[in-house]
Amino acid sequence: MPVKKLLRDLLVPLSEYATTNRENTLREAVPVLRRLYCQLEEGKCTEAGHRNILVLDDVGHLAGLLNFKCILAALAPEIAGGLTSRLEALEVTIAFAQADADNLDESRAGFRARVIKNAETKVKDVMLKVQSTIDINARVIDALKIMYRDETSVLPVYEGKKLAGVVRESDLFLTVADILME
Repeated sequence: MPVKKLLRDLLVPLSEYATTNRENTLREAVPVLRRLYCQLEEGKCTEAGHRNILVLDDVGHLAGLLNFKCILAALAPEIAGGLTSRLEALEVTIAFAQADADNLDESRAGFRARVIKNAETKVKDVMLKVQSTIDINARVIDALKIMYRDETSVLPVYEGKKLAGVVRESDLFLTVADILME
């Protein structure tokens, strides 16, 4: 019977989830996610941690999401694009790269400096649009359908017009896996 559970039973409350303001920088947002992803006091990271940050506007309404992929693409753009964008991130032109490939190694040495510089990027400039939301009284199967359709791992949950929290793909997986354990 677990599939008949309501999302209310699986909800990660907003107060326990990583949030940031859209005007914050990645330098401010990333530590929030890291703290909730890793059990720093125990010195380890687990797969149970949050992998997304809910982005809120100035009045607390959901404005977007940040996930590992968009954070890493902003901090290290050379991982996200084609050759030209990777070279531009390394501050190398294509002509320069063709003329002197050894200088690419010197540019790579600046990875730390690039990450630190790119950390000043505003959250609003790299956040993802929220594709879907769901009502707190919806069924688990409804959340699964939306997540599968939208290829997302987190689904914001509303109670009326108020953001109540999120349901995560991992929580839904465990609920479905529990069926096999009965």
